[in-house]
Amino acid sequence: MPQTVLLAEDDRAIRHALERALTLEGYAVTAVADGVEALAQAHRTPPDVLVLDVMMPGIDGLQVCRVLRAEGDSTPILMLTALVGTADRIAGLDAGADDYVVKPFDVEEVFARLRALLRRTTPAPAGAAAPADGGGRGAPVLSDRQIGAAGIRMDLQARRAWRGRRELELTRTEFELLELLVRNAGIVLDHSTIYDRIWGYDFGPGSKNLAVYVGYLRRKLDEPGAPQLIHTVRGVGYVLREG
Repeated sequence: MPQTVLLAEDDRAIRHALERALTLEGYAVTAVADGVEALAQAHRTPPDVLVLDVMMPGIDGLQVCRVLRAEGDSTPILMLTALVGTADRIAGLDAGADDYVVKPFDVEEVFARLRALLRRTTPAPAGAAAPADGGGRGAPVLSDRQIGAAGIRMDLQARRAWRGRRELELTRTEFELLELLVRNAGIVLDHSTIYDRIWGYDFGPGSKNLAVYVGYLRRKLDEPGAPQLIHTVRGVGYVLREG
């Protein structure tokens, strides 16, 4: 069975071109022109993934995202945006989006990001062990479902995480990024490795995608008077450690 995509884009030319490209790539696509139709279709026939334009008349992509997340719908969402400022990207993360692509985009980048989102939401075979993501000492296993390091504890089955006693409200991508860092606590992960593990695709040195997600995850982790946990190793990547 082909994987299903619900595409909401008010620009007719972009909508038709992307619908055709996705169909040729093997997806079963339902394309709509606005947020009202997107919500109605998502409720009627839930897709495997949503692709939402941010700027649409009436109910925009961010509002669609907020409504679905408020309803408890965890379907992965890829946002299409012409807005390139950090604040605009953070607004998408706040709304519950999992990833975004900036217009004008290369359709191959859209394909890569969709593959990564769908791969991360495909259940692992029963009894399969979680892979070690970078070698080294990594994070201690607290139980058959929990890992922890640097004061962070994660329940991988329940998709919940805590710093100390405080539970963290994380999007799917933030959770995946934090899990990668916790599993490799004390190990510097370079940009290419993180892109490959989280998105399944290295978007190159000009991409600010990773920096935006790390910055937002830091804001959720950091506490007044407590040591910062995610450290930048300039020119290399990031590492999770206390102090």
